[in-house]
Amino acid sequence: MNMLKIVAVPMHKEGRKFVAAFAAISVVLGLIWDPLFWIGAGLTVWCYYFFRDPVRIIPQQEGLVISPADGVVSLIEDVVPPADMGLGDAPLTRVSVFMNVFNCHVNRAPVAGKVVEVVYHHGKFLNASLDKASVHNERNSVTLETANGTRIGVVQIAGLVARRIVCFVKPDDHLGAGRRFGLIRFGSRLDVYLPQGIAPLVAVGQTAVAGETILADLKGTQTALQGQPE
Repeated sequence: MNMLKIVAVPMHKEGRKFVAAFAAISVVLGLIWDPLFWIGAGLTVWCYYFFRDPVRIIPQQEGLVISPADGVVSLIEDVVPPADMGLGDAPLTRVSVFMNVFNCHVNRAPVAGKVVEVVYHHGKFLNASLDKASVHNERNSVTLETANGTRIGVVQIAGLVARRIVCFVKPDDHLGAGRRFGLIRFGSRLDVYLPQGIAPLVAVGQTAVAGETILADLKGTQTALQGQPE
């Protein structure tokens, strides 16, 4: 195994200015007191790591809903989706993936499809692991429509530390499954709204990998999984 590929993970371009700023501050601090330089250097490495953008192996089967984020599945519940997402007013299963400050924060499209809606909401910066963060926190909602007309909603939610949501797509854009569509700085959560009658294939507490972990199968009839910590 090539260790260089493990250590030197590509960084998303959104992180360049932050890494440069951390590095510059480290140099200035080092001029004041040598130990401060090493503290700054450590934070610079962390910043680079935060904005890492590793290659992912995207499942190619049709009908799969894949995780848009790295992190832990923190909530699975049936709720009425935000009205502006165009998903109707009936409760849908919402799968939430919570990202801490050590997770990769590049967000990927859960399905291939056309971007129907992109709606940004100003809001609070509560802990993103809380249920009420879906309603009260600053967030960006993206609705995708697959080739057969099925709609999937994905919401980027800012957290306690996160202060900036970045979205790269706009209505009428066409995305491939697993394509990068945005990121959030620093620590946050993503919600995925599944179509009515579709059961999740993950359980609360499970670790998800953006672009690789399968959240649901639009063509399947499986029932929701039950997880047991061990």
